[in-house]
Amino acid sequence: MEHHRGEAHDDICPIIERIKNGDREAFMAVTRLYQKKVYLLAYSYFRNSEDAMDIVQETFLRLYQKVNMYHPGRNFQNWLLQIAKNLCIDHYRKRNAKTKDFKREKSLDELNIPVADNNTSQNSSDLRDIFAVCLQKLTERQRMIFVMRHYNNLDYKEIAQILRISLGTVKSLHFKAVKNLRVLMAPYLEDPS
Repeated sequence: MEHHRGEAHDDICPIIERIKNGDREAFMAVTRLYQKKVYLLAYSYFRNSEDAMDIVQETFLRLYQKVNMYHPGRNFQNWLLQIAKNLCIDHYRKRNAKTKDFKREKSLDELNIPVADNNTSQNSSDLRDIFAVCLQKLTERQRMIFVMRHYNNLDYKEIAQILRISLGTVKSLHFKAVKNLRVLMAPYLEDPS
């Protein structure tokens, strides 16, 4: 698997050089290659398609503006996801500042959770919605690490590089995120009978 990642990394360098030289097709190729990962990161963070698409557009605009800051030998995907992560944090802070006087989200007790019925797909959808709310209850760093690990399938080492924190801190925060999610989800997973 590591060998495959190395090959992908080697393949991206010539494309990045073409972007640095103003090649629009190369830029579009990189956009197509990475936009889903950036979208997943942003969507997992905000749980809102509009916000996620804004982050995707802004990330690739930043890539275009700052492509000369990318240095060959550095993991391009990590570099790009770092840009996206920073934009998510900035967007979150701006939005949070605007709604400071209002409660950002309802507590779990205030949610209207439909009573379970025989419709399995509806139950799955409800569970996903509950999970999304619980995910937002995590601290910013726990949520980001959980998203990067489980939505973007990054390993701990890649997350540590992107966030510029130690491997041990990543593992610890991931462990706490999983533990906290279990606690938050527990009331909704118990068998009512």
